[in-house]
Formats: sequence, structure tokens, C-alpha cells
Amino acid sequence: MKILTLLFGRRLANREYQDRKIGWVAGVPAMGLDGLGSSSYGPEAALTVLIPLGAASLYHVGWVIAPIVGLLAILYLSYRQTLLAYPSNGGAYTVARENLGKGGGLLAAAALMIDYVLNVAVGISAGVGALTSSYPALHPYTLWLCLGILALVAAANLRGTREAGWLFAVPTYVFLCSFIGIIGYGLVQLHLSGGAPTPVVAPRPLPPATETLSLWLLLRAFAAGCTAMTGVEAVSNGVDAFKEPVLRQARATLTVICLSLGMLLAGVALLAQGYQIGAMDQTQPGYQSIMSQLVSAIAGRGPLYYVAMTSLLAILCLSANTSFVAFPRICRLVALDDYLPRSFAVSDRRLVFSVGVIFLTITGGALLVLFDGITDRLIPLFAIGAFLTFTISQIGMIVHWRRVGRQGRRLAMNALGAATTLIALAIIIVAKFSEGAWIVMLAMPLTIVLLLSVHRYYARVERRLSVAGKFRIEEREAPTVLVAYEERNRMTDRALGFALTLSPDVVAVHLLRLRDPEAEEDLARIRDVFAREIAAPVEAAGMTPPRLMFLRAAYRQMSGPLIELVEKIDAAAPGRSVAILVPERVHRHWWERLLHGRRARQLRAALMAQAGPRLMIVTAPWRG
Repeated sequence: MKILTLLFGRRLANREYQDRKIGWVAGVPAMGLDGLGSSSYGPEAALTVLIPLGAASLYHVGWVIAPIVGLLAILYLSYRQTLLAYPSNGGAYTVARENLGKGGGLLAAAALMIDYVLNVAVGISAGVGALTSSYPALHPYTLWLCLGILALVAAANLRGTREAGWLFAVPTYVFLCSFIGIIGYGLVQLHLSGGAPTPVVAPRPLPPATETLSLWLLLRAFAAGCTAMTGVEAVSNGVDAFKEPVLRQARATLTVICLSLGMLLAGVALLAQGYQIGAMDQTQPGYQSIMSQLVSAIAGRGPLYYVAMTSLLAILCLSANTSFVAFPRICRLVALDDYLPRSFAVSDRRLVFSVGVIFLTITGGALLVLFDGITDRLIPLFAIGAFLTFTISQIGMIVHWRRVGRQGRRLAMNALGAATTLIALAIIIVAKFSEGAWIVMLAMPLTIVLLLSVHRYYARVERRLSVAGKFRIEEREAPTVLVAYEERNRMTDRALGFALTLSPDVVAVHLLRLRDPEAEEDLARIRDVFAREIAAPVEAAGMTPPRLMFLRAAYRQMSGPLIELVEKIDAAAPGRSVAILVPERVHRHWWERLLHGRRARQLRAALMAQAGPRLMIVTAPWRG
């Protein structure tokens, strides 16, 4: 417990839950790192697709980024309305479930969960890509760096959302100040030079063109660049993390995130064209990200470069934090509706939904290992879940406003959002399908099937547990109590004493493992001690003494012979319950578990697996 306290902080009381909520200043780093970090790999993903155009790619990147910025503005206005309509929790799952029914809610849940898992892998891999751009010697350790950063972000979130938000606040605001300042200075230089500024550090020359411009190429670049908008929905999914006034805090957070992201996207596109900066292959030695080349061209490789790139590295690596804040909350809502294991809805010692955090860590780590931590290999899988979520949420809001009535302007805004995101989703699916998007398209129905299977299981359990009518007393006779007995000690004395309060019919059951002269001597000793020191005093007190029974176990396991004994008792006295009482030692220290066997726990587990309807299993703990 001391180690847990050191790593994750002290245990929190339920009354401290409200104190764990955050304002917009901590909300931006807690929920906006995904969106802010995507300002680097979104434009780079688009330019990577346009590499075959050579130098001409820079003259067409504006046609890709401009509609993305426009779409971002539409989503911003749409989600402001979602927050207004659902100030307690405006996530896509809630909106879809209440307005589109169970099917729409499950589709939104599956899309969100897959998108958040992918965001963890893409954000961290992009961050490590930025690191290896600045320090090429680290390139061979890309995967290990990814996994180490994943563990760091997970540990921070296991301490709590508030701690994670304040911990990541410094790099977030350093990133915003440095890059908005550098991009602003670059735009001034671009204007003063008439559109052809002289770079401080010249970027690598662009390769010659190998293809001509086509609509298909532009659509593929648009689909890749749309990864810049993932994370916009995180604020509505995590509304319950904000303190009062919730709506004001949530809207302020959404405004800062979307405004900053739009400025960065537009600035990067304009400056990449002005400074002639193109995308490079991340798998090759000497790789430089778009942002690394951009800062070098505008400010050189001095202290400002390393401050900016360090903040970018932190933002990209920590952009997984958006998923770690929103994913457990989505899982909690889904679990409360019995579509995920109920453990996802239980908060831990730090009032964190730690099962969701741990699940996200494992699945995100598996993706990083599977794709070697390379961003370009993960990008084709990205954005489909986000845009499907956008579309479902907007359609759900249309139904909401129609039901409320007299909300024409708001309905029109969400209708525009639904139409534009649906078109973008269709483009992304078609453009990325053969590149790996089919994996996501396959994963979504499989996820929904899994959610439905969990729900059917809980429904089946509920049916089996449900009762009708008043409580009835079905058993009036005391049960037969079987006590697992090895030899007389304080632990077995306590268990036998309790058993005699339950029933006069108590049987101490001893397991016979070996058959040799030494074993026969032990049995005689056990029988004599039991009769003289246990049965005789009980009989002298006017009670029915317990009996001692020896069971032979050919395979040295007690559960099988015990179950056979229970069946014989059932046959002899049908309708009478049997209780098996298992004495068990409680260990004070972890190392004591290494010095004692686990027979009591193994026996209890085996009996639980084979127990019939009239069998009760009781644990008698002994803390010695």
C-alpha cells in the first residue's frame, strides 16, 4: 500500500469527488492534447500522400487544408449546441442512445472506443517521430520509446484527471505560445518577402514529380489530413469532469482547442508552401517532420528550436491523454447500460475508472507493437471512428431538436454538420479502405457483437436471479455442515465452533492422501486427538458432538471427494442443504503467501465451480 500511495497518491473519499473536477485551464491539456497534437501529423499526413507531385504538392495542399479548417468550424459550432442540450454528458453515445435508439448508441460506442484506442497509438508514435527528428540516434529505439511514454501517461491518469491536467499544462501552453509565435513570425516574413522568404535552415529539396494531379489524389490527401480533427468530440464526452459552471467551462475548453487547432492548421499549410517544405519518409534515416523543418526554416536550430520541438514532443506523446480522460468515461456509461463488464463503471481508490485506463493501455500498447510504432502505418486506420462519431452525434442532435421543437437555427446547424461529416466519412472510407481502413470497418461490427454478447449475459443472469411474489421459507431444517479439517489448531477450533452454531450435524472432513505405515500412525493420532479434545468436551456440554470422517483422494485433491459426499447426503436427505466451511489463513504480509500453500483458496474455487443449487460454501478466515 505504501508503494501504491507513492505512485498514485493517497486513497480518496467519495466526498472528495467534486474537488477532483477541473476548469478550462486544466481542461485544455486534459482534453485538448489530441486535437492540438494532430496539428502536426494532420498536415504531414496530407503532404505525405501528395509526395508523388514533387514540388507541385505544396501548391495544392491549401485545397486540402482549407476544407478541413472549414469542417472544423462547423464541428465547433455543432458541438457548442450539443453541450447546451446535454450539459451533464453530451457524448455521442448519450446523444445517439437517447435519440437514435439502442442500435445508434452501440454504433457510436464502438466507433468512439476504437477511435480512442487508435488515438493513443497514433499520438504517441507521432511524438516519438518528432523526438527522432531532433535526435536521429534514437531512431532504432522507436518502439521502446513509444511503450515507455504510454506507461508514463497511463500512470499519470491512474492518479486522477486533475493531476494529469495540471501535470501536462506546462508543455501544453509552452507549445501554444512557441508555435503560434513562430508561425506568426513566419507569416510576417512570408508577407514581407512577397511570398518567398529565405529559410534560416534550408529544407531538403523536394523530389521530382512521379505523378500528375488528380481528383483521387486530392481526396486521398483530404482523407489523410482529416486525422487533424480527431479529439474534437472529447470535451462533450468528458463533460462530467468539469467543475461548476459546467457549460461555461466546457465551452471555453472547446473554444481554445478548436481556435488553436484552426490557426495551427492554416499557418502550417501557408508556411509549408512559402518555405518549400515537403513530407519525408519516417522509416528512413535522416527523417525530419514537417514541424521540425518548419521551425528550422523560420527560427533556425538555436534554443528556440529545441524549446518548440520539446514542447511538440511532449504534446504529441501526451496527446494520448485525451483518450485516457474520455475513454474510461465512455466505457463507464456503456457499462452502466450493461454492455460492458460492470467493473468498467467502478471507480478505484483515486476515484478513477481504472479498468478503462488499464484496458486502453493494453490495447494501445498492442497496436504500437503490431505496427512498430510507425505513424504512417497507423494513420490509414485513423479518423474513421472519429468521423462516424461526428456524424452519428449530429444526426442524433437533429432528432433532438425536432423533438424539442422551435429550434430551426440550431437544427439547421446540426444538419449542416451531419451532411459535411457524412461526406467526409465517405471520402475517408473510400480513400483509405485498401490502405488498412478495412480493419476498422471489420472491428466495428465485431465490437458491437461483443457489446451485445455482454448485454445478453447480464440479461440472462438477471432473469435467473429475479423472483416473483413474497419471500418464502423453503428450508426449516438445519443444514449438514462439512468442515475441511487437517489437524487441530486455533483455526480449525474456531471453524468447528462456528459450525456448531449453525447445525447439530457437523462433520469434520480429513483428506487421506497417502497409504503407508507412517500415514496410518498419523491417522490414529488425528482420530485420538479429535475424540479426546473436541468431541468429548462438546458432548459434555450437552451438544451433539461433531463427527470425524476420512476421505480418500486418489489424486490428492479434496474437492472431488467432497462433491461426491455432498451428492450422497443429498440422496439420503433430499431437500436438505449442505454447507462446506473452509478455514483459511489471512496473510498480513505479501511474503507470507510464499511460505504457505493455497489449498484453501484452491478448494474454495473448485467447489464454487462444481457447486449444486443446495450447496453453501463458507469461509472462516483466521488472522494469526
